Amino acid sequence: MRTPVYLKSVALAVAGLLARNGAGGVLTNGVETLSGWERDRVVLATTGAGVAGVTVWGVFNWDYFSKAPNAESEGWFGADTEDGGVDKLGHLYVTYLLSHGVATLYEHWRFSQADAALYGALTSFAVMGYMEFGDSFSSYGFSYEDMLMNTAGALLGYLLYVRPDWSEKIDLRCEVGLSPSQADVVTDYDNTRFLVALKLNGFEWFRESWLRHVELHAGYYAEGYWDDAEPDERHPYVGIGFNLTDLFGRQGWGVASTVFKYVQIPYTSAIYEFDL
Repeated sequence: MRTPVYLKSVALAVAGLLARNGAGGVLTNGVETLSGWERDRVVLATTGAGVAGVTVWGVFNWDYFSKAPNAESEGWFGADTEDGGVDKLGHLYVTYLLSHGVATLYEHWRFSQADAALYGALTSFAVMGYMEFGDSFSSYGFSYEDMLMNTAGALLGYLLYVRPDWSEKIDLRCEVGLSPSQADVVTDYDNTRFLVALKLNGFEWFRESWLRHVELHAGYYAEGYWDDAEPDERHPYVGIGFNLTDLFGRQGWGVASTVFKYVQIPYTSAIYEFDL
């Protein structure tokens, strides 16, 4: 995972997600939505800008198009993989986050919700997929596993955007700890966890009880892979957490509520981990 372009992808996603709150709502309410060529032109321009950014950065920093096409299997979550599989979840998460950020921008630009979900996912998949294509012409090489996780992230992003009833129940989040092992937070895998949260307030029978504040977690992290002095360890885990999305949403703090759909704050959950 290469930091600068990933940071730009995350920044674009966050900007898109916060646009809804900053504008007081998407513009499709009571306004004619874009369709046909007008809509397609916006999608092509947005996707093209993303591809152009990856190309420029890749040529100057990742030796893109300097080698014959090459591909390899990097493995998944095995003990002998380079990052214990955390980088694969990073691909899924960034593609997912980018799909929602771009979809929210599209909806703000007067796409229907269904079109925003579809084209947001396709734009995210195209940009992240193009990055893998560029990798195939560099010393990195095309990774089958990375591409599959990009695909899964775009699909999950589409489903949880087009189905608000699912999104009320399920979040995909990243948790960055408070003890960084390096300045580069994006690839600081020793300090990063990825998780799925099941929010009980998304179920009608919990909404009037104290359990609406509770969510159930399932996640994964690895440590030691980036420090030769430490043993390599992989930890799937389950946990129970406090639903900050619901708390801030009830207080009318839309921006904070949106952020906590995608970011898990450290020490707001209790976990039980397993050793692989």
